[in-house]
This record gives sequence, structure tokens and C-alpha cells, in this order.
Amino acid sequence: MMNRFHSDLKPSGTKMQLTSFTDYALRVLIYLAVRDEKCTIQELTDYYDISRNHVTKVVHKLSTLGYINSIRGKGGGITLGKSPADINIGTLIEQVEPHFHIVECFDASKRNCVLLPDCRLKHILRDAQNAFLDTLKQYNLDELTHIPPNNLQRLLSSLKEE
Repeated sequence: MMNRFHSDLKPSGTKMQLTSFTDYALRVLIYLAVRDEKCTIQELTDYYDISRNHVTKVVHKLSTLGYINSIRGKGGGITLGKSPADINIGTLIEQVEPHFHIVECFDASKRNCVLLPDCRLKHILRDAQNAFLDTLKQYNLDELTHIPPNNLQRLLSSLKEE
């Protein structure tokens, strides 16, 4: 049987995943929730081994969205801007993730597929994407940092001692 697809179109190995920016945003919030006191961008950079530039962008975005308070200058620092119980993971991800274009037709600027007018796959994938976000919306930051056995608490406990 002849392959109907181009031989150069091989699976790319890509999968639905969050961007590094979203991953870092979650890490920053987890750190702040566990630490429960003011910290600096440098502390976050050192702890997670992430570039200062990336952490600065994440902190700026989280501050703009009201998730954290950021005070610049001497004596400044970063703290949570909301209670961990009030930070919904799904909502946060919707706000910081630039898009969820898991297939080309989800991007309005790239709708070139000839199947688009009658395609059922896009609806199934949209349902899957919505289910993914609906699941994340069932959790808040407090639940991420206080589920026993709390290995995260133990892992980050040395931060409170510094």
C-alpha cells in the first residue's frame, strides 16, 4: 500500500504542553506560597537555576495580573498578592499561556487546512483542550503546596530557615 503522506512529514514528537513561561510562573508561585515571606528575583533565579531575564519577565507578568506584589529597590521584594487558596491553576494558565494551538486550525491566522470546513477532529481536540483546562481549574495553589505527604514542603523547608 502506498503511503498517502509525504515522506518528509514525520511525527515531530510535539505534544500538547505548556510553555516554559507558564512552567516558570507556576514555580514562582509555588516558591512564594511555601516560603510565605518576601523574596527576591535573585533567590528565585538561584533556586530554580533559571535565567534572571526569564524570572524578571515572569514576575512582571504575575505582578501585572495581581498574583504577586513586587516592590522595587532597597528593601523590596516579591510576595504573593493573593491567598494561595484564591489562585486557581487553570485560570492562571489561561492568563499566562499565550495560546493552545495544538493544531494549525486553532490559530485563526493559519487556517490553511483543506479539511477545515467539515473537519470533526478540530471539535474533538477542542473538547480535549477544554477538558484539560477544566481539570486544572479544579485546583488552587494552596492544594499544590499542602497535599500530604508534602514532599514539596520538605524540599523547600530550608528556604524558611535562611
